[in-house]
Amino acid sequence: MNKSAKWVFTVSAICMSVTAHAEDAAEKAFTDELLECAAYYQISSEAIAAMNAPQMKAVGDRLKTSAIDAVAIAGKYRAPEQVEKDVVAAKQKQIDKLAGSNNLGALMSKYKDSCKSIVTDPQKRLDYWIMATM
Repeated sequence: MNKSAKWVFTVSAICMSVTAHAEDAAEKAFTDELLECAAYYQISSEAIAAMNAPQMKAVGDRLKTSAIDAVAIAGKYRAPEQVEKDVVAAKQKQIDKLAGSNNLGALMSKYKDSCKSIVTDPQKRLDYWIMATM
């Protein structure tokens, strides 16, 4: 292999390595967000179920479904058993932030809109993270 061919090969290998690292970082950030969303949806659906308010059942069911969807999407990028552990950890962190309060306002203001968009259009959010981590 001549000198210029070696240089092209080296540059190509470096570019592939940087791209792979960016994709790994993007997938990690994306999956971490999904796990936080799954935790938020689980906490919210459980809080609504605890209200024992029949008029809120449909909302609680939608939140539970969104939690399942977030976990399923995360499972495409991380081992399912790790996703399960990570959701438990994220859920505990969010519960700790509530400090015993039943007021979900703080969680809702942080997660409601962003989680809805990430679960509705996960590719768009993954694309964001790919660009952000380059």
